[in-house]
Amino acid sequence: IQDADFALEAAALARAQILQQAGTAMLAQANAAPQSVLSLLG
Repeated sequence: IQDADFALEAAALARAQILQQAGTAMLAQANAAPQSVLSLLG
């Protein structure tokens, strides 16, 4: 394994993890929004 390949794979892994965390946060906010609206109406 060459150093350049390792750096490339490490960068790709970090990018994938960031995208996964962002997607999870978006889903959490999307789920929280209707609940807050329902609590306001209730």
